[in-house]
Amino acid sequence: MPRAKLVDSKPRGRMSAYAFFVQTCREEHKKKHPDENVVFSEFSRKCAERWKTMTDKEKDRFYDMADKDKARYDTEMKGYRGPRTPRVSRKRRNRKDPNAPKRALSAFFWFCNDERAKVRAANPDMGVGDVAKQLGAAWSNTPPEAKAKYEALAASDKERYEKEMKAFKEGNFGAKKHKTMNAPNEDDDEEEESESEEEEEEEDDE
Repeated sequence: MPRAKLVDSKPRGRMSAYAFFVQTCREEHKKKHPDENVVFSEFSRKCAERWKTMTDKEKDRFYDMADKDKARYDTEMKGYRGPRTPRVSRKRRNRKDPNAPKRALSAFFWFCNDERAKVRAANPDMGVGDVAKQLGAAWSNTPPEAKAKYEALAASDKERYEKEMKAFKEGNFGAKKHKTMNAPNEDDDEEEESESEEEEEEEDDE
């Protein structure tokens, strides 16, 4: 019987001044254009350009918001004792055969592979969690016709995975793994792994 997940009440991560600015821009846009689908890459670019042209005085309110959020986070973290049992890392939990086929990626992960670098470039102050939230919001606002590309990639990757797993179980899958369709390597470094986990949580919320 699988063990139930431990609910962790860890405080929400603090937001940067720029993250508050983007959030405000998004809220303003929704009020002005409630029925309009947002093209995330274009919206993100415009936010970055607007931020660069703002004076320090105009940015002050967002830095004040960030300072207050940091104080909130620091206060909540002082009372945080963590989960009752230590979290087991994804790598340690899975302990997969290193020669097993690379798992199939969802349409959302393929989307993140295309958009993550753009979000980071446009939002240099954002942490991993905020980047994942931006990607989740962008995916939610992506029209079906644009999602079709990523759903096709996911379907093709699922077919590849099923074929390779069948061969692997039969002992016919080579020790040398093959990368397909330029799939993102989730184990490049700790930051990528952490971000992948954040993105999975965002996908689960969709």
